[in-house]
Amino acid sequence: MTFTGKYELETQENYEEFLEAIGLLGAKTDHKVITEVVQNGNDFTWTQTIPNWTWSNTFSVGQECELVTMKGIQFKAPVRMENGKISVQFPQYHFTAEVNGDKLIMNCTTPGEKGVTFKRISRRL
Repeated sequence: MTFTGKYELETQENYEEFLEAIGLLGAKTDHKVITEVVQNGNDFTWTQTIPNWTWSNTFSVGQECELVTMKGIQFKAPVRMENGKISVQFPQYHFTAEVNGDKLIMNCTTPGEKGVTFKRISRRL
């Protein structure tokens, strides 16, 4: 299934705990998040927008790509797709995303015994 679409935040779990774990404790958490994904084969542009802030990455599945974290730090990592799920190892967490019906389901998991899993479900607009 294609990821292409515009999605609006519906529910999220452990967001504040996740922000604390990656050092973004002061980040605003009471906002409407819009995620826009443009997929052309294995090429993606993934953009998240809240009022006064936009975060975007362009990548190709199956290749090492230059990406940027929510904190604006650039890094390189391979982007994988397995069973319809995108997977990327960010410096401070592991990111996965999949489409299930009209829902975009994203998970970010920090490592370690006290790791935090942040789950966000957005519905296609």
